[in-house]
Amino acid sequence: MTVKQLRAFLAVAQTLSFAQACERLHLSQPALSLSIKNLEDSLGGPLLVRTTRSVSLTPEGETLLPLARRLLADWDNAEELLRQHFTLQMGKVAIAAMPSFAANQLPAALKVFRDRYPRVNVAVHDVINEQVLEMVRSHRVELGIGFEPEASDTLEFTPLGTDRFVAVLPADSPLAGQAQVTWAELLEGDFIALQRPSAVRLLLEQSLASEGRTLAVAFESHQLVTVGRMVACGLGVSAVPSLCIRQMHELGAHCVALVEPVIERRIGLVRHADRKLSSAAQALHNVVMEVSRTLITGLAPQP
Repeated sequence: MTVKQLRAFLAVAQTLSFAQACERLHLSQPALSLSIKNLEDSLGGPLLVRTTRSVSLTPEGETLLPLARRLLADWDNAEELLRQHFTLQMGKVAIAAMPSFAANQLPAALKVFRDRYPRVNVAVHDVINEQVLEMVRSHRVELGIGFEPEASDTLEFTPLGTDRFVAVLPADSPLAGQAQVTWAELLEGDFIALQRPSAVRLLLEQSLASEGRTLAVAFESHQLVTVGRMVACGLGVSAVPSLCIRQMHELGAHCVALVEPVIERRIGLVRHADRKLSSAAQALHNVVMEVSRTLITGLAPQP
């Protein structure tokens, strides 16, 4: 039983006329008759009684009629629903992004996406980098945004740019007036860090360890907002990705270029290597690529 056969049967059953059904379906009478015959053969018996003057339904045809209406209505609804998803007239997509990106760069990309595809819903998961990767691996989200992961057969990474860490200082700190700050100078103050297993914390510790330095932490927090506010209140200093510069300034802290060593890492889009993106996810991927590359490239501390 095929959709084409059901449409042929329904057209004849509703009009009780092969001629009118042919006009409705734009079929020749032989083609229509063949569809009805094939349907009857597949079901095992006659559905229509046809004479030279009239067409009527057999009892089995009467049974099939309401079922055919529902089946074809469901089919048409499914076709329309998928068409709307493919053409982005509606849909849903989930993305996970590490907080430094989700709070600072992602909103600009989402604004462009919403302007273009106002009927596509976007669910944003603001989670640490490790959770971003795990959510992509487990198919809980189609897209992730985070630091470049280690080479993997599971994840595919598309770089958006390279982010460099900057010093975060109280506005009245003597270091705030400098063009750049060394790690040796920064670590003379009480250091405020994100709690493990934050990728930012681990990257700083590993990079400093390779230089023979230790990250002595005075305060810890799970949230970048809290870190920025603590620095602004004079509790200490910190270091964050340059993606967070505007956010730190809004919290009352000051950002300065951080050197000796320069610590940087690529940021990009992460997707599952073996899974094709939905139309909505591909559109969001394209918008994030378009918007975020211009936001990340050339980031530098602003007064």
